[in-house]
Amino acid sequence: MADTSTKPAGDPGASGSSGPGASATPVLDIRELTKFFGGLCAVKNFSLALPHGALWGLIGPNGAGKTTVFNLITGLFPPSSGQVNFGNERVDGLEPHEITRMGVARTFQNIRLFSNLSVLDNVRIAYHPHAGYGLYDAIIRTSKFVARERELTEKALDFLSIFKLEGIAEESARNLPYGQQRRVEIARALACEPRLLLLDEPAAGMNPREIVELMDLIHFIRDRFKLTILLIEHQMRVVMSICERITVMDFGEVIARGTPKEIQGNQTVVEAYLGKGVAGSAAGR
Repeated sequence: MADTSTKPAGDPGASGSSGPGASATPVLDIRELTKFFGGLCAVKNFSLALPHGALWGLIGPNGAGKTTVFNLITGLFPPSSGQVNFGNERVDGLEPHEITRMGVARTFQNIRLFSNLSVLDNVRIAYHPHAGYGLYDAIIRTSKFVARERELTEKALDFLSIFKLEGIAEESARNLPYGQQRRVEIARALACEPRLLLLDEPAAGMNPREIVELMDLIHFIRDRFKLTILLIEHQMRVVMSICERITVMDFGEVIARGTPKEIQGNQTVVEAYLGKGVAGSAAGR
């Protein structure tokens, strides 16, 4: 399916280009990414360049290939062709933990907290790559181990206070309401000290009040931690309210790129969500 965006070739969403004020090297530069599962093409020739500080939406109907793109970025799947660059480093082909250490963190559609651990321990785990001690120190409990564990605990508590979660630090994650579990998951992702944060349907299952709080939170963490954020979301209220630019997928391909206003008025996008017949009837009213 052809890209029907009305944006010119210099669109900052196209690989290898950047918008006004963006750094010369995009934080994330995806070029012609394709993924086959057997004979099924889940993603085809997907390209995207995210400048530093972007808050970018990735939307499309169920099965469009959005989460597969996230899995390719984070190394859960190897691409069939194409490449993923993080800053000046090519990362496709690396293991997920290697990509995380480089500064890429993500959340998942289904919350993946350690349900039997406390909120504090869920966040502390994310600091493991930055622990600064080895297996010997942990077994013997050397002074280095004790000092670093104390330091990491204090750091995690400070982090929880930023998200207003310090009051439930010792609570088991499984006992938290859904909205708070989402906050803990985002806090844990940020504890990895990323430069790029991938949020996969963070508003799923939230009530209207929690959605408003989530939108404020996403803006806050982008500005506070100077992050670049790529967001998958089916809640159009969230996407259209907070994303500065949007890429739309359908059947594994990009069908449109633009600002929220441009995407809302794009007939191809409307047809992808509603079907051509329904979209045509609505347009004729």
